[in-house]
Amino acid sequence: MFVVISVLIMIVCFLLILIVLVQNSKGGGLAANFSSSNQVMGVRKTTDFLEKATWTLAGSLLFLSVLASAFIPRESGETKDSIIQEQINNATDPTMVPGNFPMKAPEKESSQE
Repeated sequence: MFVVISVLIMIVCFLLILIVLVQNSKGGGLAANFSSSNQVMGVRKTTDFLEKATWTLAGSLLFLSVLASAFIPRESGETKDSIIQEQINNATDPTMVPGNFPMKAPEKESSQE
């Protein structure tokens, strides 16, 4: 489900980028391309459509982002400690001396007899 929502977020982001790039902050953009003799939707209706599309896509992006956070895959079962914590737990105490070490240094044989 998380993958599906992520793909939808990418599509909405792409469409939002296109809609914003089509708009012109000075009132031009796509609306400026329509001449007065060939008005299918009209200049004002085009800017209204672009503004409504921008707000709709922004709202859907917000909704999908919140929805995706609910479906983030989480590890089930026991929580695993970090690698550093495992090393600390498995470390041996350096003050403990194993019993198989000799307590005295071996004596050297004297070759001067």
